[in-house]
Amino acid sequence: MKKLYSFLMGILGIILALWLLSLHLESKSNSNASNKLVIFNWGDYIDPELLKDFTKETGIQVQYETFDSNESMYTKIKQGGTTYDIAIPSEYMISKMMSEKLLVPLDSSKIKGLENIGSDFLDQPFDPKNRYSVPYFWGTLGIIYNSELVKEAPEHWEDLWRSDYKNEIMLIDGAREVMGLGLNSLGYSLNSKNEQELQETVDKLYSLTPNIKAIVADEMKGYMIQNNAAIGVSFSGEARQMLDKNDKLRYVVPPEASNLWFDNIVIPKTVKNKEAAYQFINFMLRPENAYKNALYVGYSTPNLPAKAMLPKEIQEDEAFYPKEETMKRLEVYQSLGSKWLGIYNDLYLQFKMYRK
Repeated sequence: MKKLYSFLMGILGIILALWLLSLHLESKSNSNASNKLVIFNWGDYIDPELLKDFTKETGIQVQYETFDSNESMYTKIKQGGTTYDIAIPSEYMISKMMSEKLLVPLDSSKIKGLENIGSDFLDQPFDPKNRYSVPYFWGTLGIIYNSELVKEAPEHWEDLWRSDYKNEIMLIDGAREVMGLGLNSLGYSLNSKNEQELQETVDKLYSLTPNIKAIVADEMKGYMIQNNAAIGVSFSGEARQMLDKNDKLRYVVPPEASNLWFDNIVIPKTVKNKEAAYQFINFMLRPENAYKNALYVGYSTPNLPAKAMLPKEIQEDEAFYPKEETMKRLEVYQSLGSKWLGIYNDLYLQFKMYRK
């Protein structure tokens, strides 16, 4: 009986030891989590020095992970199993994530510096009263061209169809962007849900294929900088980086219509360190940090004091800070819903296959 008693007490001791060990590990894990911030962002979309500055100032270590599309970011957060504290999606995806309860409502009492953001970038239809997001960068979709490689500079979307641009154009690889420029060239909204307009658009895009050199992503920068392509269609921030490295390049936003986009900071439902997330938001809202970030990334900042710190030639460059009359003609991507997004993607895929 004593042996049985001793055996049971031994088992109990082991269980107690394992329980104490688990508590210790959980405590350690929580301690580590409270000292770490996990950011999910586009590649090369923040000055790395700012992440170091944030850690130096707060003691919070930053784990920085990247995505290459709004859709891949959305899928990863929706599936769960991740611990992202901060994400930086675009406007139409913010709307979609809000509707699917994938974002945490912001506590405005914990946010400091929102007054630095221009009123034009707040209270947008995709996030009324900014209940879920804080502006990070904004910009346009336009045409980059090499002034020495084209006889006549493109100014409108329709110009891309000129016969003298044969095998000279590089397109950004995106369904909304390519379908959008096609729609705009015909005078249609880039958020069209009209099947006839969409079919007319893809038919017109088929006729553009002789002029297309390649459909690419980040590779476009290298081609344009090295004078290996005459024309590109891409985002303003990408264009800024190209222009900085090649003084022959120019960027133009077609005045008839184009895309106006916003990338905002959000706290996804996967958050583990909410306090650190608010600290990061406030850190990025400070003008000196937003200024440093704008210089590094090259995109347009919605932070007005930060913009005022930029060199005059950047502040007054209408390609990157368009006049009000141009801004009025720009459209923000709307969430199309799964049906129409599928149609856009299918038509775009047909276009890509056609040119092969």
